[in-house]
Amino acid sequence: FRCAVMMFQEEFALRLSAKPGEALYCRLSVNTQLLAKVDQLMKVGRNNFRPPPKVESRVVRIEPRNPPPPVNFTEWDGMIRLLFNRKNKTLRAVLMVKATIKMLEENMRTHAALNGTMLDDSVRVENIIEDVVGENSRWAGKRAAKLDLDDFLQLLAEFNKRGIHFS
Repeated sequence: FRCAVMMFQEEFALRLSAKPGEALYCRLSVNTQLLAKVDQLMKVGRNNFRPPPKVESRVVRIEPRNPPPPVNFTEWDGMIRLLFNRKNKTLRAVLMVKATIKMLEENMRTHAALNGTMLDDSVRVENIIEDVVGENSRWAGKRAAKLDLDDFLQLLAEFNKRGIHFS
């Protein structure tokens, strides 16, 4: 489709177009805005319906980005899902959890095996995470709730360049 004009419950509609730092900014906001341009067209009051619902509504216009961004969506969604699991924690705090490190190590081994590359045993996922989002990086102290699309794309590229994959 080239354009869709749809009516949603107000909170959902606002989540679609929420910006970094807003309370409603979430995975849905990031993924929607990656793939489409979303505009809030109008508010529709509950009194326009019979019987009146308990929530307000909004009409939004969704236009898919053409062409879509050149990103592996499975990898993208893996990173976004992980970072928005605790969106107000720092990126380092989210990524340095033992279960996350274990998952990223498995992904690293799988990716190396699929591509026929040798994995250097001295390379540790914790060290790579620390290099990318640690104290001395441009991502130090950053939180998913405050990052925009370009930040997420750069972060994914930085991790991929160092051999860390989220799918």
